[in-house]
Amino acid sequence: MQAWFAQNPVISYILIYVLIIFVYNKVFRSQQKLPLLKEIILYILMAIGSFLLLIFQIDKLPIIQCLLVAVVLMLMVRIRYFVEGRRNKKQKSMPAAGEQSE
Repeated sequence: MQAWFAQNPVISYILIYVLIIFVYNKVFRSQQKLPLLKEIILYILMAIGSFLLLIFQIDKLPIIQCLLVAVVLMLMVRIRYFVEGRRNKKQKSMPAAGEQSE
């Protein structure tokens, strides 16, 4: 797989850029929207950083695989929060054993 990514740098760059944007938006983005100019600068800097990571990827470091692992771990955390939230709602809706009404 590393050889294929090295042979297709455009696809590798796009994949790295998309994964970095996804990780940023899900983990590091603040609740407040940034002004448009700052947002543009941020995405340009992420594009430059993606180019640097592409160089590492072509140099046989598993950058794309590591980003994919990060995305999978983030999805696992989201699933866990979803399951815990459903469990908590279910426990709150069920009356306690000592609070039975007559």
